[in-house]
Amino acid sequence: MKFDDQNYSVKKCKINEETITYRSFLHIPYVEKPIEPAFQMMNIFVPESFYKNDEINGYRIKTAPIFMPNTVGGYMPAQAIEPGADFFNPQKANTLFLALQHGYVVVCPAIRGRSQDYGKAPACIVDYKAAVRFLRRFTKFIPGDAEKIVTNGTSAGGALSALMGGTGNANDYEPYLSAIGAANERDDIFAASCYCPISNLENADAAYEWQFFGVNNFHRMKMNLVEGGRPTFTPEDGVMSPEQISISNELKLLFPEYVNKLGLKDSNGLELSLDKDGNGSFKKYIESMILASAQTALDEGENLGEIPWLSVEQDKAVSMNFGAYTRNVTRMKTAPAFDGLSLESPENNLFGTPVLSGRHFTPFSYKHTKINGVVADPCTIRMLNPLTYIGKPGVSVAKYWRIRHGGIDRDTSLAISAILTLILKKHDCCVDYFLPWNTPHSGDYDCNELFTWIDNVCGVKA
Repeated sequence: MKFDDQNYSVKKCKINEETITYRSFLHIPYVEKPIEPAFQMMNIFVPESFYKNDEINGYRIKTAPIFMPNTVGGYMPAQAIEPGADFFNPQKANTLFLALQHGYVVVCPAIRGRSQDYGKAPACIVDYKAAVRFLRRFTKFIPGDAEKIVTNGTSAGGALSALMGGTGNANDYEPYLSAIGAANERDDIFAASCYCPISNLENADAAYEWQFFGVNNFHRMKMNLVEGGRPTFTPEDGVMSPEQISISNELKLLFPEYVNKLGLKDSNGLELSLDKDGNGSFKKYIESMILASAQTALDEGENLGEIPWLSVEQDKAVSMNFGAYTRNVTRMKTAPAFDGLSLESPENNLFGTPVLSGRHFTPFSYKHTKINGVVADPCTIRMLNPLTYIGKPGVSVAKYWRIRHGGIDRDTSLAISAILTLILKKHDCCVDYFLPWNTPHSGDYDCNELFTWIDNVCGVKA
């Protein structure tokens, strides 16, 4: 491995009336023994004015945070992209463009994914860690502060950002990192930005049915890829079968036991738990976060008086009906949502092997498998869940976290991000957690606020 700081090009990019000039270091392998070379390399971008000793928003070439977003979606392979227009909105600058404009060094790694024979779990998180280790190996030559690495991602990418924040230097990953020739360096990070993380997969099915139980109609968009790789979406609606409804009930009953063994507490020290029917202080905590989101919308001038599940009195969001809220959001996934009984889900594929297209990862679905599916080994399952490492000896957990989970997200339960937040706070991490009002499963919709948060945790007031 090497980093040649003279092998670069100076580029300009203009979106609408905004232009950035930056130094571009492309296609840098971050491991010595890549298995998928096109997906084990990174791009590094630096504001060109840094090389003129200029300052941008309080940062210079060696003090700027290293903003390290991943482009993973659905646990599929992710390419190392470049600054420019947003893929879905050509009139909008992408996150890399905006981060450079703000004064960050930007590193975008390509990462292996589940559709590749050797991209199954834990390859995605191993590659992300290897990229961080590369930055530390060549910190003398790579611009930016390697002690201020901030990861960012959405959905499965949000889960990877959470894994980066929660598993720093954990020993389980060492054999995999060694096998691909990763640098012998630390892989902990400074801060993690996580949008709607599809995480805690072992408990995601139970959490989903706890939230959506009783909502038997599903509404979703089926994705199809057209020429050029651009996705198109068509509506797909239906009703769960009697068998799926029965499975939903069984899974819902598993969730209170899981929550109650976590020892969760709110900021006032109140224990958060659930009774056998799924009601209790933990549910009230989720409701309080939804009400806080509604209150923010009210304070910004939105009229929420006609929302049937929300009670507003004198411009204050005072109470809500959780069941009516869930019916309004609607169900997206049938039961089980993640560990399919016929190994049909993307997550089953994630836990596959070069010879098995998918494996189970929960005791429930393994017990109820319809095709004699096998279960993934415990270590592989563990390595995709940050909660199994947070607070463990020898693990360096990021101090700073920003977690955003859209208030009408249907891809995973709100409980998943809430549990991650509560456990992080239990271990003295600083967590900025919010459920943006009327926001679906998405990310990078509030870059100005994200960058303000990064500046604050870095101790810089732009």
